Order: sequence, then structure tokens, then C-alpha cells
Amino acid sequence: MPIPGVPPAELPDLTRAEDRISFIYLERAVIHRDSNALTATDDRGVVHIPAATVSVLLLGPGTSITHQAVALLADHGATAVWVGERGVRYYAHGRSLAASTRLLIAQAAAVSHRGRRLAVARSMYAMRFPGEDTTGLTMQQLRGKEGARVRRAYREHAARTGVAWNHREYDREDFSSGDPINQALSAAHACLYGIVHGVIVALGAAPGLGFVHTGHERAFVYDIADLYKAEITIPVAFDVVSSGSTDIPADTRRAVRDRVHDGAILSRCVRDIRALLQPQPTGEIDETDELALWDDSGIEVAAGRNYAVGDGEEIDF
Repeated sequence: MPIPGVPPAELPDLTRAEDRISFIYLERAVIHRDSNALTATDDRGVVHIPAATVSVLLLGPGTSITHQAVALLADHGATAVWVGERGVRYYAHGRSLAASTRLLIAQAAAVSHRGRRLAVARSMYAMRFPGEDTTGLTMQQLRGKEGARVRRAYREHAARTGVAWNHREYDREDFSSGDPINQALSAAHACLYGIVHGVIVALGAAPGLGFVHTGHERAFVYDIADLYKAEITIPVAFDVVSSGSTDIPADTRRAVRDRVHDGAILSRCVRDIRALLQPQPTGEIDETDELALWDDSGIEVAAGRNYAVGDGEEIDF
């Protein structure tokens, strides 16, 4: 007897990851399904989006999505991420884009091995210092070098904008206790964390398995976000304060939104994560859908077989 419902798309029928639209952001719309396309409806009309061409659907404020639309996304190996306006905050996500756990396994293996973890951490720091050799530096030396880089960025943007700067100081439990520039930095960084978190879960990696940061459910989010702060959130924060903003959290969020609106940071984040966890990737997102059984010999064996039978009789799932 066949399984009820519409059968999912066959893997060969799906669009290759590198040929897809990486991220589509929608807000204030109703997302539904029309055959094999998603429809986004708002007061301006209806837009059809071929589901097979989408990698990640970012659902912003005011969106609602039907069961049929979510099922279509899942059938085509895409995911939905619920985010803030223009994707600057992460709230929740659907299934991962990756059909296999290779990236997750690579991340877990690297973070669990001291030598591999150190190599990834050094690679993260090397991204901040292009052209410099960081391979011989200890973690303490790398932290010191990074601290000097960030302090220099603060001083440079303070001089550029005329905003008074003393030091980074904030209270997670009392946002308003900070001075204007520290409030703006906290608000900008929160937006960047949301963007990075959305990319990590879409790729199938683990937000909690960090290499530089550790012990927190978003440790890897902080690892990746630190690659972009000096370029994105620090200058944005100083610009907002220098503008005389009277609503720093809202104005900062909108400024970060406008800074990343072209989507370049999303594509860059995908590339950086893949390069760190799989230095020799086979594609942007692993679409291989293979299920195997782990064996203590280190060699995977085929799933879908009854191993109580001598010749490995196949069984149905």
C-alpha cells in the first residue's frame, strides 16, 4: 500500500546547491503553495518563487506560512528561518538544508580533537590578519593580537565620528545602564548574531560547538560573528551615536539592516563556515541523502538490511 500524500521530489530532480538562490527574504506577506512554487502575497499582489531554486527562506515580521508551503520547502531540501526585519535577528528555524550530517560530523570531530580545534581557531584568527603568519602563535598570543586589533578599531572610529570612547562595558541584565556607544555596540552585535545563527543552522552545523568560544549554546555563533564585527557592527554603532540618535536600539537595528541588505555577508558567512569546517568542500551544501550504520571498525556499513541473516537480507523502511 503506497504512503499517503504527495511524494517528495527525487534527489536527481533537485537543483544543485551552487545553482540556487542562496537566501530570499520576505516580510509582511502570506506564503502559500501553488503546484511546485511558493507564492508570496501582499497588498501589491502575488509573486511566484520556484521552490527548487531556494536554499534558505528568511521569514521576516508580518509573515505567515501555510503547512503546504513548509512541506514544499522540505521536499526540495530547503529550510525556513524566522528572523527579524531584513534578517537582523534570529528567532527559530526549520530543517537544515543539508541532507547529510557531514558538515556537523566534521565540526564535532574538529572541536573534539585538541590539534584540530587549535588549527580551526588559528584559521579564524588568520582571517582577521590577511597576509600575516599566525601558525606559530599560541591561543594567548592570538587573543592578545585580536584584542589589540579591536581596540584599534574602536579608537579609529571614535576619531572618525567624534564619539567619545573609553572602553567596552555592558550589563546583559541592564541594557540601559551603558553609555550610548556601548548600547549601540550591543544592539548591533545582537543583529549580527542573528544573521550568523541563521546561516549556521541552515548549513546543518551546530551553533553550540565553538572553537574559540566554548560552553554556551551559541558559542560557534560568536566565533563566526567575531570575523565581521570590525567591518560591520563597530562602524555602524559609532555612526548611529554620532548621528544624535534618540532611539539607539531601533536606529542601530535599522542601520545594520541597511548595511547587510545586499546579502553579501550571508554568502561570505557560508563560504567562511565551509572553509573552516571542510577545507576541501565538494559544494556549498551537501545534498547527498545517504543513511548508513556506524561500525566500531571505523567503516560504515549499509543500512536497510537485517544483519541477523547471514547474507544481509534487505528489509523495507
